[in-house]
Amino acid sequence: MKPFTGAHFTGIIPARYASTRFPGKPLALIGDKPMIRLVYEQAAKALESVYVATDDERIVEAVLGFGGNAVMTSDSHRSGTDRCAEAANIIARQTGRDPEVIFNIQGDEPFILPEQISLLAECFSDKSVNIATLISRIKVNADIFNINETKVTRSLSGDALYFSRSAIPYIRGAEKEEWLSRFNFYKHLGVYAYRYGTLTELTKLSPGELETAESLEQNRWLEHGYRIRTAVTEWEGIGIDIPSDLERAREFLETFLKKL
Repeated sequence: MKPFTGAHFTGIIPARYASTRFPGKPLALIGDKPMIRLVYEQAAKALESVYVATDDERIVEAVLGFGGNAVMTSDSHRSGTDRCAEAANIIARQTGRDPEVIFNIQGDEPFILPEQISLLAECFSDKSVNIATLISRIKVNADIFNINETKVTRSLSGDALYFSRSAIPYIRGAEKEEWLSRFNFYKHLGVYAYRYGTLTELTKLSPGELETAESLEQNRWLEHGYRIRTAVTEWEGIGIDIPSDLERAREFLETFLKKL
């Protein structure tokens, strides 16, 4: 596929070295490449302009070593959104141009497909869209009730109505084992895109009660009146949260390479 060119569409990959659950995660090897390189190379297939945003020189050196772009950001950011916003401002100053849309691509999702990034990009052909994110249909009934899987309900226009760790919606009059056959449930995949000005606005919002209750940052945006357009993807890769996920990711790599 041909990448979206120019600075109008810019991919930013937030990457911290000092992760509590997995220190040094971006540099962990999957196959013969560090994880951050796999993410970067996949993003670069869809976007001509891609940067890693980090607070650690070791990650900067690794990215520059394979020919990528990297910017140093503060080590005090509470979220990837805040890190993306700072990086976007740095990139705008360096290039002398404000990007139109920023893609926040998770640094621990090495199996993202360029087609998924394109799905988000297409959302912005609608001028009313300021934020977009990826979701996928839940295929296993147990995932509906897994609190580690964030569920999302959406409007007829495809905008998110609410994100929850709980099963939403509740299916009245049916046993839980039957829910998946009664309704199309969706899970959130956590890849975002924002218009540049909107991203700056989001970093200034105060946390709301819904975000605090669910520990889901995107609910802050909804609570403050922002709309989030959803794009449905059929592909689900494997995210790496803890060291034990690496072995599963290494086994999955062969399947992934056949997909490309």
